[in-house]
Amino acid sequence: MFDAETLDQLQLMFVLVCLLILLVWGRWRYDVVALGALFTAALFGLVPQSQLFAGFGNPATITVVLVLIVSFGLSRSGAVEFVTSAIEPLSSRPSLHIAVLSFIAAFLSMFMNNVGALALLMPIAIQSTNKAGRSPASVLMPLSFGSILGGLVTLIGTPPKYSHRELP
Repeated sequence: MFDAETLDQLQLMFVLVCLLILLVWGRWRYDVVALGALFTAALFGLVPQSQLFAGFGNPATITVVLVLIVSFGLSRSGAVEFVTSAIEPLSSRPSLHIAVLSFIAAFLSMFMNNVGALALLMPIAIQSTNKAGRSPASVLMPLSFGSILGGLVTLIGTPPKYSHRELP
């Protein structure tokens, strides 16, 4: 009835739809759901078993994990509280709060990695917006844009990488 390629596509669609439903449902933790989807794809033969954990060695994955570890460490050390208390008077005015955090992110990323600057400032931004009674979502996107902008300003910052096909 179905050839092998169509069957693989249907199985993959089934795994992705189930993954999406379970993530939206929110009953189980997202990491458990994602690993379950990975193992299910391996059981269907959609992912070769030799490549099952290859994605965990990707530099982007390692960077995200390290950012989470640094953010947690900064929160536990009290450094976040110190900087948050300095920014707290500005958090009553949302536009000024966003501008100051974005400027700090841009300044830091002029001299260091953009992701590292975000790792330093994300816990501060989240805690200061929570104290102000606003959603952290209002600050996080401008914070990332400020970090990217700072990386573009100097030669020692880290601008986004382009492939040779995207450049003129």
